[in-house]
Amino acid sequence: MGGLSVATWCAGAYAVLLAVRALCAWRELRRQQAAPVDHDAVRMRDVAVLQPILGGDPRLPDVLGATLAALPQAQFHWLVDTDDAAGRWAVARLRAAHPQVAIRVHENPPAPDGTNPKTFKLDRALPQVDAPVCLVLDDDATLSADALARLVSALDRADIATALPGYVAAGERLPGRLLAQFVNDNAALTYLAPLALAPPVSINGMCYALRTGRLRALGGFAPLLHALADDLAMADHVRAHGGRIAQTIAPVRVRTSVDDAAHYVRQMHRWMLFATLLLRRQPVSMRLTIGVLHGLPPLLLWAMGVGLVLQPDWGGLTSVAGVLMLRAGVPWMLQDALGAPAPQRPVLSVWSELLQPLHLLHACYVRTIRWRSRRYRVRADGGFRAV
Repeated sequence: MGGLSVATWCAGAYAVLLAVRALCAWRELRRQQAAPVDHDAVRMRDVAVLQPILGGDPRLPDVLGATLAALPQAQFHWLVDTDDAAGRWAVARLRAAHPQVAIRVHENPPAPDGTNPKTFKLDRALPQVDAPVCLVLDDDATLSADALARLVSALDRADIATALPGYVAAGERLPGRLLAQFVNDNAALTYLAPLALAPPVSINGMCYALRTGRLRALGGFAPLLHALADDLAMADHVRAHGGRIAQTIAPVRVRTSVDDAAHYVRQMHRWMLFATLLLRRQPVSMRLTIGVLHGLPPLLLWAMGVGLVLQPDWGGLTSVAGVLMLRAGVPWMLQDALGAPAPQRPVLSVWSELLQPLHLLHACYVRTIRWRSRRYRVRADGGFRAV
């Protein structure tokens, strides 16, 4: 190794990968910021906001209310379950408090076994949508009018446009802050950086938009009913029909209550399991690219720490310190450029990355997930059954 320690070599490799990803993300960010968005051409009343709602999160009324305030002229379709008393109470309360907003509540029976509850509700609601644009928005996410305009404008060159997630952790305890750190550190690097190499292969299921006519021409949501990872299924379906995906820099702010460490682990397990489904569908070359860009850095971070313990030296310590400063600065730089700065917690950020390989191993070996009050066994093809 030419006299250099393991920690130094690993730090160098980590720095190169981070720099490449950051430069690619920065280039895409600046390209999109330079592209004009005609806000006047996007009429909010032409957008149907489809929100599948499931009660149980204490922040649900606040988040839904924030979305109403941000998009007051849009047409809202709130999709609730007949057996979800908490969800029905929340939407009834908000509907009464906002009589000026066009809100339609769709009550749905339980989804059949093997059918995605979210997609089931979307599929039942679509025939009743008459707005030119459909925006699918999770019930824990909020979107600004400017972000909506960017999404709709992107549909001029693509069949589906998706937003860039950011988590709000204000008032959250340690598990919630750790979850937010994972998303905020990685959003731009995960969604924007790969665009320098290839078109998007998936979407952010928390928030995406399609023109209603195009969605119906693709068969609506019916082709996705039996896939648990509905965002991946939608992306695959659009691409299979020759469609294009636009990954935009439109920020969608997500706020979910994370009760405790077990809740955090369940959420990360679900995301990582869905990531394994995405990887299985990619060609070998794409798997290798994703593995190097996203899977290797956490392993290098582990190797740096272990190498420094087993072979302590001043050069290794200096290299690792430099890398930690770099990885603290890159997310801050990207978040600031996006206009969505998040609290910087360097120690929590390192812990979040060190835990990623453990979450991935958990997802590879445990195929049962818990989604709020429901449990599903996920098959390798993306299908599932209730447990």
